[in-house]
Amino acid sequence: MAAAMKKRLLQSAAFSPKFFSTTASRVLRTGDTLRQTRVFSCEDILRYSEVSHDSNPLHFDPEVARGSGFEDRVVHGMLVAALFPWIISSNFPGAIYASQSLHFKMPVYIGEEIIGEVVATSVREHKNKYIAKFATKCFKKKGDLLVIDGEATAILPSICQQQ
Repeated sequence: MAAAMKKRLLQSAAFSPKFFSTTASRVLRTGDTLRQTRVFSCEDILRYSEVSHDSNPLHFDPEVARGSGFEDRVVHGMLVAALFPWIISSNFPGAIYASQSLHFKMPVYIGEEIIGEVVATSVREHKNKYIAKFATKCFKKKGDLLVIDGEATAILPSICQQQ
């Protein structure tokens, strides 16, 4: 089952070269943008809750969520933020995620299509590796609304994008 899920995730993690450097080797440069899209399901919420032990009723009970001012059940914010290391590690295998800051701007609801985006803000070589800083954002595809804003730092073994 894990292999099938990984295959499904990798198939949906299509890399769009139009958002990357136009050089043939696809070397990461400041300003390059990487994106992936994801729709979070009820199953995703349940699995995340099992692993994180976050069983807040906002994620499971529509009445509690509405009573708290939300339209419906809310996807865990940290589950949505998991798009960022997924984007980075799928393009740079072996990357070490060093830091992340997050600002949650609005809720994500089950079934919404979310676009995760990382933009390289600096890339520098350090001891045969690369330290890359990224601006990180998630948007709702419908309406292009910002849901998460932040920054990440990763140590990359190479700045050549995995093809």
